[in-house]
Amino acid sequence: MSIVGAVDCGTNSIRLLIARTTDHGLVDVHREMRVVRLGEGVDATGRFTEAALQRTRAALADYSAIMVDAGVDAVRMVATSATRDAANRDEFFGMTRELLGPVVAGSVAEVITGDEEARLSFAGAVGEFDSARGPFVVTDLGGGSTEVVLGTGEHGVSAARSVDIGCVRLTERALASDPPTPDEVERARGFARDELATAFAVVPVAQARTWVGVAGTMTTLAALAAGLDTYDAEKIHRSVVGFDALREVCERLIAMTREQRSALGPMHPGRVDVIGGGSVVTLELARVLQEQAGITEMVVSEHDILDGIALSIS
Repeated sequence: MSIVGAVDCGTNSIRLLIARTTDHGLVDVHREMRVVRLGEGVDATGRFTEAALQRTRAALADYSAIMVDAGVDAVRMVATSATRDAANRDEFFGMTRELLGPVVAGSVAEVITGDEEARLSFAGAVGEFDSARGPFVVTDLGGGSTEVVLGTGEHGVSAARSVDIGCVRLTERALASDPPTPDEVERARGFARDELATAFAVVPVAQARTWVGVAGTMTTLAALAAGLDTYDAEKIHRSVVGFDALREVCERLIAMTREQRSALGPMHPGRVDVIGGGSVVTLELARVLQEQAGITEMVVSEHDILDGIALSIS
């Protein structure tokens, strides 16, 4: 038995999973998420801001101390959409080498491709599901990109594509007003439709029987659809959201002001300004999956790329 540490550094958040490896899979020791908005402005400027790097440094320093205290034997940190796009990413890598070194000597973050991101998300998401519910289509809606993955529990991934549309990127491109204007919303829908079409062109989602949605936008939508007063991961994990409820929640969030969103009990403060963009992407995913696969509900998993990263080094 060993103890592994996984760090997922995305456009919006940085997350940590420490887990014990067993013959039956992973057992959680510690999970944590912080919104650091590393990708703030990257879509427009192509560079990390100094403020974003410092927010990420502070979170990763704390994560490294937690991993040292837990006696982590192996660590893997992956960086995704924003880091793929940033011209000054060497500053980011130097920082991760410095902070991960005390955990396991020589460790540094790695930038993974969109396809690898998709495969890790799928591995983390479907491990607990009955294979009879497959094929599965897993969608990982992040800050800068969305992964669409098709596969089964027995044979793994059969098709995957990552596209450059996520809640932060779409908000920065199209949803400037508070609340967004109808023209902004239509522009955002067009961006989402066009970007996701490139994924659906190569991922035959018509074969899917079950949609599994992962990451913070999806889990927050599930919490709101369930009418929860506060965010409860145990109630959300593997919960089912019918499309009527999903559409109602998404449309409501898109039309809300940031102040109104911030008053919602399950809403993380770091998602208040971008979940409208995430809702636009979710609606387009639901539309296509219903039209092409006849799917009418989304199953939500709290397990995602973070679990896939841990499994890859266990």
